[in-house]
Amino acid sequence: MNVTEETFTPGTPAETARVHTRVRHGLTQPHNWIQLLKFLCVGGTGYALNLAVFTLLAVGFNVHHLVAATLAFIVAVLNNFWLNRHWTFGASDGHAGFQAARFFTVSVVAFLFSLGVLEVLVTSFGAPKVLAQAVSLAVATPLNFIGNKMWSFGQGR
Repeated sequence: MNVTEETFTPGTPAETARVHTRVRHGLTQPHNWIQLLKFLCVGGTGYALNLAVFTLLAVGFNVHHLVAATLAFIVAVLNNFWLNRHWTFGASDGHAGFQAARFFTVSVVAFLFSLGVLEVLVTSFGAPKVLAQAVSLAVATPLNFIGNKMWSFGQGR
């Protein structure tokens, strides 16, 4: 095996060092922190919208918490796509269809993760539904940000 092959083999010390270097470099860039703040602002609107729809359905209409979470996700994800595409990541020059497909894929992965957290909090710990939904959304936020920054709205997309 030559050095070039080893450098790009996942899990090797060289690849691990390369990833750590990229992460360290990314943490020192002010632009990344500004994007994170914008993402959190957009996420805040989606979070509030999600909780409002969830509360209306789960508490107001006694809809099962998993169904209410799914419907709330759909409403919030539409809001968040538009705001993240145009404001957070400034990716309006990219192909909207490809970005939407990627954004939705990342969002669904984060949603499924949050849905699992919601179910555990409600059924295993007896947490109140709205509180459990609030916690599950917050726990999934880092996964959502990284996926959208690196894949949905990354350069050249």
